[in-house]
Amino acid sequence: MSKDTTKVLFVCTGNTCRSPMAAGLFEKLIENDSELESIGSAGVAAYPGDKISHDTAVILKSKGIDSSKSEQFRSREVTEELLTEATHVFAMTSSHLDTLVQAFPDYAEKCYLVCDFVSFDGKVGVDVPDPIGQGPRAYQMVASVFDSALPCIVQFIKETEVSD
Repeated sequence: MSKDTTKVLFVCTGNTCRSPMAAGLFEKLIENDSELESIGSAGVAAYPGDKISHDTAVILKSKGIDSSKSEQFRSREVTEELLTEATHVFAMTSSHLDTLVQAFPDYAEKCYLVCDFVSFDGKVGVDVPDPIGQGPRAYQMVASVFDSALPCIVQFIKETEVSD
């Protein structure tokens, strides 16, 4: 990898819950790291322009992230342009990853699962659970998954940059 900025994209289904939460939390995590950049999030089946879920906005606000004034927190579909811009793409589930690889095989080498680099109950590569319709506790659980997984993603990216 060159010395250029690493650009990270997060992907889920509708781009209203998990991937925008991941992108917001990732941005907060890397706010003082000029080598890493979030290019936001997208969905494999997103309806463009939808607002993020209320519970996702609440989680982000509790972490000091204001999602109310940013177009970045509006849903969008995964596109070839986004995948071209991204250096790393992190999908929430193996199904999302499979969809990405099937629809965009030329970008498969930059696609991973969010949990590919962290262990939960002795398992690596688990899916991030879908909280939609399950209330605030489910969203808090997803946020805790990201609290564990995102620092591991940063570590993976930095280790990859060193070895390239």
